[in-house]
Amino acid sequence: MIPAVMPTYGRTNIAFQSGEGAWLQGADGRRYLDFGSGIAVCSLGHCHPRLVKALQDQAAQLWHVSNLYESPGQTALAEKLVQNSFADTVFFSNSGAEALEGALKIARRYQQMAVSQPDRYRVITVSQAFHGRTLATLAAGDSEKNCMGFAPLVEGFDTVPFGNLNALRAAITAETAAILVEPIQGEGGIRVADHDYLRGLRAAADEFGLLLIFDEVQTGMGRTGHLFAYEAAGIAPDIMALAKGLGSGFPVGAILASEKAASAMAPGSHGSTFGGNPLAMAVANTVLDIMLQDGFLAHVQEVSARLEAGLQKLVETYPAIFTEVRGVGLMRGLKCGPTHSDLIAKATENGLLTVPAADNVIRLLPPLVISAEEVDTAIAILLKTAADWAATSGQDTDADASVSHT
Repeated sequence: MIPAVMPTYGRTNIAFQSGEGAWLQGADGRRYLDFGSGIAVCSLGHCHPRLVKALQDQAAQLWHVSNLYESPGQTALAEKLVQNSFADTVFFSNSGAEALEGALKIARRYQQMAVSQPDRYRVITVSQAFHGRTLATLAAGDSEKNCMGFAPLVEGFDTVPFGNLNALRAAITAETAAILVEPIQGEGGIRVADHDYLRGLRAAADEFGLLLIFDEVQTGMGRTGHLFAYEAAGIAPDIMALAKGLGSGFPVGAILASEKAASAMAPGSHGSTFGGNPLAMAVANTVLDIMLQDGFLAHVQEVSARLEAGLQKLVETYPAIFTEVRGVGLMRGLKCGPTHSDLIAKATENGLLTVPAADNVIRLLPPLVISAEEVDTAIAILLKTAADWAATSGQDTDADASVSHT
């Protein structure tokens, strides 16, 4: 008999009943250090007091009126995002997949209506990308497994190898409308796009009259040590999708666009019943206010350096178990020798939550408010996990994995 909850998730047999900061407590009373953050969502940790208050205050005042009316919360958040990014205008959605769908619509509409190029509708994407689970975003991604059983896929996407600028330029035709890329691939294995490559994408888009779309659903909102990952490359996209960390656990997404890219958008061209609702706006405004405070991103950069050093120690100590450190900021990956799911399960037993990714990579995505001491605790647990694995697999090691952890 099929369960009441449709069995689309391969779940770990743990139920959480409470959380605070970087910690979760299971129904069995065990505490876990959360280096998954709900897959890069809980950017300010669990139950941040300012977010709790913002949500409670708004819930007692107004929940929903629809986008047929003015929304002060939307205006406030849009203005903050515009002031702190390349964008001139913002559309609010409920999720990252919705934001990507909207970004694709904006790109097509720009080409077909703003610059009168009706044949331009195709989008160049890259290998091992992940952009969501809707029919269009599945087609924009590059996962045969995720697409299985959903044919025919939405037409109009051309996939080229990640990081190969020559292949991308060769794929541009008279039908190409836009280029879509993640500055750092999350699901794809924490693969970082080289800054020169991103600059090359910007140059190609400008040369051929294309729009450049960045999927910053996972990299945005401070995750890399910058408010947005594109900043480090010294260029800007025309359109950017946000979600995840924008609401720190409350569902909200956003499409940021330049005036040029959004020039064909008009009343009726796009919409969302729940997008930008008062509850989401109250939380997201507070999230951004906290992230824009002096010292917030400096803290992310500081603990990121500590995390990277600890991960490099892991690779040096257990090179057969952890073979490579990847990523930027607090979006890190450990490429594994053994099957990563086995190591993730062992780390969970030891009290550390992590997230799997492609290419046999363990993702480490702690809350941005993680402390230096909690980083050290995570490294200690990973050292113990590696020692446990080495012992059970018969590997000889002189590593000292006796560091205690909370």
